[in-house]
Amino acid sequence: MSETDVHGEAVDWESEDEDSDDSEEQEEGYTSPSQPPSSWNFDKDRHLVYLQMMYELLPHHYQSQEINRLTLAHFIISGLHFLGATDRVRLSLCFSLFSVSVDKDVVAKWVLSFQAFPSNRASLKEGEFYGFYGSRSSQFPIDENGDLTHNNSHLASTYCALAILKVIGHDLSTIDSESLLLSMKNLQQDDGSFMPTHTGGETDLRFVYCAAAICDMLGDWSGMDKEKAKNYILNCQSYDGGFGLIPGSESHARILCELADKIVTELVTKDGGGTYCAIASLRLMGFIGADLLSNDSSSSILDPSLLLNWSLQRQASDGGFQGRTNKRSDTCYAFWIGAVLKLIGGDAFIDKIALRQFLLSCQSKYGGFSKYPGALPDLYHSYYGYTAFSFLEEPGLSPLCPELGLPLLTALGI
Repeated sequence: MSETDVHGEAVDWESEDEDSDDSEEQEEGYTSPSQPPSSWNFDKDRHLVYLQMMYELLPHHYQSQEINRLTLAHFIISGLHFLGATDRVRLSLCFSLFSVSVDKDVVAKWVLSFQAFPSNRASLKEGEFYGFYGSRSSQFPIDENGDLTHNNSHLASTYCALAILKVIGHDLSTIDSESLLLSMKNLQQDDGSFMPTHTGGETDLRFVYCAAAICDMLGDWSGMDKEKAKNYILNCQSYDGGFGLIPGSESHARILCELADKIVTELVTKDGGGTYCAIASLRLMGFIGADLLSNDSSSSILDPSLLLNWSLQRQASDGGFQGRTNKRSDTCYAFWIGAVLKLIGGDAFIDKIALRQFLLSCQSKYGGFSKYPGALPDLYHSYYGYTAFSFLEEPGLSPLCPELGLPLLTALGI
C-alpha cells in the first residue's frame, strides 16, 4: 500500500472553513460517522506502529509543515511517552527527520540547537525574544559580529522544545533560562496579553498560555507579569461562561496550536481553545485550584457555574466534544474541553462511555486518530486522541497533566 493510501492529505489539519455548513458531509477525507472503526477497543499496538512509522519517515504531505519540525517532534515523542514507549524515542538530524539510530542525548542536542542566544546581556532589553526556532528554515546564522540579523524564535516553538526536553528527561536547569525569560517579558503587552514573536503577530490567550506553560516548566515566573496576565484572561470570559481568544470574542475551545505556525494555528487558534488557554493558564499561575466548583462562587475570580454549563454543553449527541456552538464534534476537543472540566473539577459530569465510543470511531485502522470518523489520521489529532484516552484512564497509558497537556510524571519531573 502506498504512502498516499495510508496518509492521504490528512496533514491539512484544519483546511476547511470552520463556519461552513456542517450539513455538508462530502468534504475531502470525510465519510459518514456510521462507518465502523477498525476496532471498538483502544488499539495500542497499532498506535505504536503509527508513531514509529512517523518518526522513522514522515510522509511527503508533511513537507509543507517543515517550519513546524519541533511541533511534529513533540507530537511523536510525547505521544510515544503516553503509550509507554519512551525508551524507543530517537531522533535523527537527517532529512527524513526521524530515525531509530540515535539516542535521547541526540534528541536533546537537536532540540537545544534551535535555541536563540543574545550576543550580549544588553541586547536582552532591546525587545527581542531569545527562545526556540521552529525549524532550521526559520533559523538564520549570526553575522560576522556575532549578532543575530534575523531572530525568529517563537513562543509556541519554545513550548514544544521544552515539552520534548521534559519528556526525554533532560535537565532543564542546563538551559539558558535567564535569557529566555528576561527576553520573554518583551513580548507581554500593556493589557497583559503576549505576542508570539518580537517581530509582531496576534496577541491573545494562546500566547498567554504558552508563556505560562514555559514559566511553569522552567520553574521560574520572572518572565511574565502574572497579575496583568490574569486580568487579560478574565476580560476574555464571555457572557455564556466560556472564553474567547480576545476580549469580546466568541467563546470556543480551539487553542491555536500555532505552536509555531500551524501548532499555534492548531493548538492555540481554533483547536483547544480560548477556554482551555484561559483555565490552564489561571491554574498554572495559581489563581484557581482544583476545588473551583466547590468553593463559594462569590469569592471566585470567574463564574464557575457558567463555565461548567458552557463546557458540558459542548458534548454533542454523538458523544464527542465540539469546539463551539453548532460545530461538529472533533477528536481534539475531547482533550481541550475534557481538560477544562478536569481542571475545574467537573469531569464527573462527562458521559465518558459516549465520549470513548466517539473517539474509537475516529481511530484509524492504520493507527492514529482522525479529526472526524472515517477520515485519515494525522499527528495532531492522534496526539490529542492519546491525551483524551489518558484522561479517560485507558489502561496502559501514562496519566495526564491537564494543565500542560503532557504525561503527568513528565510534568512533575519524575
